[in-house]
Amino acid sequence: MITLDHYLYLSAILFFIGVFGVLFRRNLIVILMSIELMLNAVNLSFIAFSRYTASMDGHVFAFFVMAVAAAEAGIGLAILVMLFRNRRTVQADDLTLMRD
Repeated sequence: MITLDHYLYLSAILFFIGVFGVLFRRNLIVILMSIELMLNAVNLSFIAFSRYTASMDGHVFAFFVMAVAAAEAGIGLAILVMLFRNRRTVQADDLTLMRD
């Protein structure tokens, strides 16, 4: 039987993998993917608590988090395309100066 604890452990593991990706990776695409992984880990815990308490609140919050994640992905990728066109790289270390 899968309990609430199992979902929360999985959510915590996924969240810390995302934190590790944001802190230690230098490719901006990987950093954006790590942020998405952290948001999905939070969604998993929202849904798990929602199922545990038999309410729909967690589902509603997860829906809003998915909407924010979609907007973040679209805007973030558009910014990355513009940075790549100007600088020819998507490495975070190479983009510390925003001037040419």
